[in-house]
Amino acid sequence: MGNCASVGLGTPHVTPSAIGPHTLRSPVLLAPMSGVTDLVFRRLAHGLGAGLVVSEMIASEHLAADRHGVRRRAQGRDLEPFVVQLAGCEARWMAEGARIAVADLGAEIVDINMGCPAREVTGKLSGSALMRDLDHATRLVEAVVAAVPASVPVTLKMRLGWDRESRNAPELARRAEACGVSLLTVHGRTRCQYFNGVADWGFVREITGAVGIPVVVNGDILDVASARAALQASGARAVMVGRGACGAPWLPARIAAGLATGCDPGPPALAEQGAIALAHLEGMLEAQGPDVGLRNARKHIGWYLAQTLAQTGRPAATVRDWRRRLCTSNDAAFVRAGLAAFYDEAVQGTQAMEPAA
Repeated sequence: MGNCASVGLGTPHVTPSAIGPHTLRSPVLLAPMSGVTDLVFRRLAHGLGAGLVVSEMIASEHLAADRHGVRRRAQGRDLEPFVVQLAGCEARWMAEGARIAVADLGAEIVDINMGCPAREVTGKLSGSALMRDLDHATRLVEAVVAAVPASVPVTLKMRLGWDRESRNAPELARRAEACGVSLLTVHGRTRCQYFNGVADWGFVREITGAVGIPVVVNGDILDVASARAALQASGARAVMVGRGACGAPWLPARIAAGLATGCDPGPPALAEQGAIALAHLEGMLEAQGPDVGLRNARKHIGWYLAQTLAQTGRPAATVRDWRRRLCTSNDAAFVRAGLAAFYDEAVQGTQAMEPAA
């Protein structure tokens, strides 16, 4: 059931954003998350109404050498517009990765990662480590823009800076725009914050005021109310949803509907959530095989189960017990049947709680 009061009936209508020649279906985008937003997840979110989905972060050098199965992870021609996100620290590899992404994989937009805070990424001077040297970061942007046809937009994802003393995102934004970048996404934390503390949407307004290209605000976008607050505080034209979509690939579409109407439509019915979870599991088993697919699906199953707590009123211990059973089994048929049974029980329990007419 929707909740108009939580977001306010005065929520302004938000029009879809555009990236170069591509008009997005909504101003609510799904963030690229390594190990989460694989092709199966992105297809689900896209099919449910996300305004844009982005590939998992791809190391440009690995893409050029076709190492570690990166070309498989960078598929998605059917997800129009098809966006490939690249990471790296050398201009030649970033340029070559961008060229391959467009010419060989069919990417319609190339996104540059300067926001990942993970130590294994920043330790290689990639991701948000690039914000420590804006001259070098600018050279990478120039190389990517020069490597792709003018018809292919280049976008950039960044943080506020490396730490609180060096919040240089406005300067990087100005340089990126001058290089030809079409859109910026800003996570409202520094690298040293990782995901701790609170996203500073207000500081993002310094970026939106520094450039003329669209800016997307990211960080702590968990529902319609937070998306609306982030847009108002930042002056951004769109929001990007990250961790809040884990176990809820419908969240970008839900937020988009709430922003457009001023009324949060709420999550899908439990039966529909169950169908989505089962489709996700089946997609991973088909794409990755019964062993690897089942192992990689466990975290998603846990997230899906946790999403039901607020709707069902079931004891957390009950959900934890289901999670233990489903996320430790190596039998795909057992997990498939168990996941269906979990949602059947949840639906029946909710119906039993409803007052008689």
